[in-house]
Amino acid sequence: MRSGGGRNAWDTRGACEQVGGAAVLAVGIWTLVEKSGYLSVLASSTFAASAYILIFAGVLVMVTGFLGFGAILWERKGCLSTYFCLLLVIFLVELVAGVLAHVYYQRLSDELKQHLNRTLAENYGQPGATQITASVDRLQQDFKCCGSNSSADWQHSTYILLREAEGRQVPDSCCKTVVARCGQRAHPSNIYKVEGGCLTKLEQFLADHLLLMGAVGIGVACLQICGMVLTCCLHQRLQRHFY
Repeated sequence: MRSGGGRNAWDTRGACEQVGGAAVLAVGIWTLVEKSGYLSVLASSTFAASAYILIFAGVLVMVTGFLGFGAILWERKGCLSTYFCLLLVIFLVELVAGVLAHVYYQRLSDELKQHLNRTLAENYGQPGATQITASVDRLQQDFKCCGSNSSADWQHSTYILLREAEGRQVPDSCCKTVVARCGQRAHPSNIYKVEGGCLTKLEQFLADHLLLMGAVGIGVACLQICGMVLTCCLHQRLQRHFY
């Protein structure tokens, strides 16, 4: 049987693993549930993919923690081997999520500049683009901004030329107080006039979340390394005892 010090080390590591798994799961779910309204304005699915990977890894970490507890309690080599393999899988999954978040962070600015301008100019308010329209409206209201770089961007939008625009110069979601057809008056007292527009605010928002996802992913991946080392040590101890 293991010493009290060894058991305490395992118990502490197991508790840290469960907390880490819960943290990874919480960050992934929070990102998708609370921030999913902005995903339609992104060109790639890397941001959402990183969140889904974190959710998967968080569930796997918590389930594996119970298996690890049983393997350690019974001190069976077969269970320890399975536990080690699962820790390795979690490590690789977390590492992938962290790397994806970091890579996307590096090219976030260029993607937003190209895609957000095109979305506002070509897709907003168009038939079949209801989700994109709702995403842009939520974006402008949440961040209190108007247009990609400024409210003037809407003058180049297909939406403004439509009959459905009813003479609006900007969408109603640009208004400080949203009422029907309030976008007909593009005065600073009526609409949001923010330097840098929605682009700067969305870029900072996504950058902060990507850094958080990357840090959580890599942090828990490092925790799995500790788990694999301790598992190998216990496996070797059991092997010596067996022989």
